[in-house]
Amino acid sequence: MAVTQQLARIRAEYLASCRQSADESPDGDHLWDPPSADVLDLDWAPFIVERVCELGGLDDVHRNALRQALDGDTAIDLAFLNTHPHAIGPFGPDPTALSAAQVACVAELLGQIEFPALLAALPTDETGAASLIGHGADKIAGGLKKYLLEHFNAMREFYHGASQRQLLVVLWWD
Repeated sequence: MAVTQQLARIRAEYLASCRQSADESPDGDHLWDPPSADVLDLDWAPFIVERVCELGGLDDVHRNALRQALDGDTAIDLAFLNTHPHAIGPFGPDPTALSAAQVACVAELLGQIEFPALLAALPTDETGAASLIGHGADKIAGGLKKYLLEHFNAMREFYHGASQRQLLVVLWWD
C-alpha cells in the first residue's frame, strides 16, 4: 500500500469533538472520519509540485504559502490523532493543521500562483522534465505535467473551498 498525503477540511468543533472522544475513550478512539467530500488525496504530488515551483523561480512568499499548504503547522495540538491504535498517520510525520485564518491566507496566495507558467519553464520533453525534477517524477504515468497540474489545481480548489467555509485543514500521510 502506497503512503500518500491526505488533507481534510473540518470545522473547529469537529476537531474538538474528536479530541473529546479520544479523552473519553478507554483506548483513545477519536472517531476521526471526516466526510469524503472534504478529504483530498494528493498522492505523491507534494514533493514534485514544490520542486516545479523551485525550478520555475516562484517567489519566496508564494513558495512559503505552498510549503505551508503542504506541511501544515504544529501550533494546533493533534497528538490525540496519532495515538496507537487509532493513529490517522502511522506511516509518516505527525499530523499537522492550519487554522481557518491560515487557510484563508494560504488559499489567497495559492490562487495567485500561475502553475501552468511554472510548468512551461520545464523542458518540453517529459523525460527531460522528470529528470530535472527528480523525486520519482519519472515514475508518473499518463503525463507528468498533466498529473502535476491536476494535483495543484485540486489542492488550490480544496483550500479555496476551506477558506470560503472558514474551515481548518488537517494534513497527514497515510
